[in-house]
Amino acid sequence: MSQLIFINLPVADLSKSIAFYEAVGATKNPKFSDDTAACMVVSDVIHVMLLTHDKWRTFTDRQIPDAHASAQVMLCLSQASREAVDTVVDQVGGAGGRTDPNATQDYGFMYGRSYADPDGHIWEVMWMDPAAASAGPETFAAAL
Repeated sequence: MSQLIFINLPVADLSKSIAFYEAVGATKNPKFSDDTAACMVVSDVIHVMLLTHDKWRTFTDRQIPDAHASAQVMLCLSQASREAVDTVVDQVGGAGGRTDPNATQDYGFMYGRSYADPDGHIWEVMWMDPAAASAGPETFAAAL
């Protein structure tokens, strides 16, 4: 079995968050979803667990930060092309998220944009030229 990653996020409105993640390409796995949590499948190995605040509090007694005002993590997903990066981020505005809360990064061999979900969690979406990924970005940038 491949190693999986489950990203757990506290959300204020579970239905709204499910709709948002579906709009940006995730699918809901009903086997691991109920009225307090939803398992959103991003890929075969990446799952986002959307947890109501009450459900979140069953896992930790730490305060839930306001992700609109502070950041604890930035989550990054790769895409197959620059155009795919733009497609993903451009879908966000109509789905209830915020496009480009961070500046676009364009280094030629690497391109990235970001979005925030309805709860303010920041997602980076990036593409890197396969040659740069193979050789290392420093080597590729020096050759430009």
